[in-house]
This record gives sequence, structure tokens and C-alpha cells, in this order.
Amino acid sequence: MIKRPDDGKKKTKKEGAPTSARRRPTLKAAGAIAPRKVAHDTESVPGTLPAPTRAKKRPAKKPTSTAAKDDPSRKVALAIAAAGLDKKALNVEIIDVRGKVDYADFVVVMSGRSDRQVAALARHVEEEVERKEKVRCLGVEGLPQGSWVLMDFGDVVVHVFHEDTRGYYDLEALWVDAARVPAGDSNN
Repeated sequence: MIKRPDDGKKKTKKEGAPTSARRRPTLKAAGAIAPRKVAHDTESVPGTLPAPTRAKKRPAKKPTSTAAKDDPSRKVALAIAAAGLDKKALNVEIIDVRGKVDYADFVVVMSGRSDRQVAALARHVEEEVERKEKVRCLGVEGLPQGSWVLMDFGDVVVHVFHEDTRGYYDLEALWVDAARVPAGDSNN
């Protein structure tokens, strides 16, 4: 029952409900939308796609052994470490990340005492690896600033940090469970 303020009479819905309260016919009731055909067999309904199938799981790739001395990415990582040690790099670490990440096989992390030493380390590493291993650096980021230089050698990624920056980011903690390759093992 709705009260109208003008006359005080009560009216029922049938007598005079406002137009907004009336139900309007839907498109489905008006016949504009055809009823949906439900079929469990997709071949019986023309124009439908076959039911999706689940992809078969591929067996995971087995990580290659870390003791492979003839691995080219290992040789590049060792050459990078040796070049860093030539320029007095601090805390040189080679981290074997094969099977853990898909963008690299090895990550080499080293530090310098100043921004000039960091830039000199990065330039020296790039020159020595190209000269000795015939591998070009694909990209270098952060060289002008000198607090963190990132170098990409394909299967080997190099981080050259300023001492303070390395302690702040602590990248080695990301790969605590990854194997370490001794940096002094650079006689190839």
C-alpha cells in the first residue's frame, strides 16, 4: 500500500503504482533472445568450438651437472671473475643458478670500493671477456652512476656493486641454496 501525500487515500499496486515500480518485460520474455541450447556433445551444436583439453605435463628439465668443466657459460663466468680480481674486486662470488632461474646459468657478483672502481671493473670485465673468451656483452646498465652496474653476457649475468649498495640489496640471499663456484678456479 502506498500513501499519496495529496489526498491521503491508500492505493494498492493495481490501482496506481508508479511506473518505476512496474515490471517491464525482459528481452528474453519478449522473444528477442533465443533460449540457450545446452548440449554435452559439441558436435551436435553447429558453430561451437570443441571442448578444451588439458595440456599434458612435460617432464621437467634435469639441471646439468655443476662439475662440467667444459661448459662454455662456466668458462665465461670464471673469466669474468678473473677479470674482476685483476682490478682488485672485493667478495667475488660465482653463483650457479642453472635449474633455478631461466634467464641465466651463472650470476657473478663483485664489489668495488668507490664508484670509479665499479666503473673500471665493469669496463675491464667487458674488454677481457671479449678478448679472451670471444663473448660480447649484450647490455650494460648503470655504468655512468657507478653504484650498481648490471652486465648481460647471455648465460652469465654480472652485478658489479659499490660496497654499500651490495650490502643494502643483498642479492646473494636470493640464491642461498644455489651452488657456489670457487672464483679462484680460473685457470682455463
